[in-house]
Amino acid sequence: MSLRSDLKTWLEENLTGEFECLRWRGGPGDEDAYPELRQKWEQKLGVAGWIGVGLPEAFGGRGADLMEIVAFNEEYARQGGPGRAGHIGETLVAPTIIAFGSSEQQQRFLPNILNGTDFWCQGYSEPNAGSDLSNIKTKARLVNVDGQAEPSWVIDGQKIWTSLAHESDWIFVIARAVEGSKGRDGLVFLLVPLDQPGVEVRPIRQISGSSEFNEVYFSEAITASSNCLGEAGDGWKIAMALLGFERGTSTLGQQMMFRNELNEVIELANKNGASRDLELASRIAKAHAGLEIMRFNALRMLEGTQDGSLSNEAMISKIYWATWHRDLGELAMEVMGRSSEVLQDDAFNRLQKLFLFSRADTIYAGTNEIQRNIIAERALMMPREPRGND
Repeated sequence: MSLRSDLKTWLEENLTGEFECLRWRGGPGDEDAYPELRQKWEQKLGVAGWIGVGLPEAFGGRGADLMEIVAFNEEYARQGGPGRAGHIGETLVAPTIIAFGSSEQQQRFLPNILNGTDFWCQGYSEPNAGSDLSNIKTKARLVNVDGQAEPSWVIDGQKIWTSLAHESDWIFVIARAVEGSKGRDGLVFLLVPLDQPGVEVRPIRQISGSSEFNEVYFSEAITASSNCLGEAGDGWKIAMALLGFERGTSTLGQQMMFRNELNEVIELANKNGASRDLELASRIAKAHAGLEIMRFNALRMLEGTQDGSLSNEAMISKIYWATWHRDLGELAMEVMGRSSEVLQDDAFNRLQKLFLFSRADTIYAGTNEIQRNIIAERALMMPREPRGND
């Protein structure tokens, strides 16, 4: 049997019983749905070997090829597989540890990612370092800590917009390790346990009512020196490579969640008659075409190198999907019509959450304005925009 048919059979047999309520849940803007049960589902995936299907077999993955990875993501979404609680660990942390970690780090961290027992979040953005990541102020210093068998990195600072930090065990942190360094120099990439006295996680309540984003405060938080990827000064290089992985295979699962959302919009339009409106029908068709373009561009990205470097195809990815998803949220509200302004049982439905959440898509992970600069300067090799420190 093919990987696709194997997965289809497995999901039909296992996405049932206590997990039945997870179908179609946990996608963008819906990450607060059944968090504990989705983590339990992640462990079920891990036992069956469905985490890290594209990772090399030598590191515990299945070594699936490109089209098998595509088939996995398509079939998982087609069967209503829930949003992945462990996607940051699987699609971002694991490839980065494979690319830059020592054999000891790989042996320590990869098994718990692949069995669905360790959950990760991303410590990049700060209040004054969002799109301009090189402006980070969080500091890390290497010291000998009483009671610790090895030197430790002591971390002070703040991260913000940290997705799912309140449900995570670990956070990867970019910090400034060289006193007086500026910009991309002197940064370090650290793997930090969240369950310790020096870490405070504060959920940020959003307009949709959910709190998947958080502020994370570090006050002399520590992590062992062996939890540093690369060396002090390698932080920027590793951070950028991780973003390259973010725009690789991880986008396939995201796109299938988008397809489920589009299908829900189409189903509603057919049910309430909105599809008979020629303008709305045209916009639905345009959304469908846009999603297909997104898929083909993802395949172009995946045919390139898998070392985390950003190809030209990858550089257009974020602005494209962010704008498409924002437009889908607006389309969903127009298809809903007047009912879009009404709460049922004092709660937003999935399409209302889609609209509210997707407003942020063109801001987080680099605003559309920053993305245009990246395309102009790094893909088209145009002159750099003047910076304040130029």
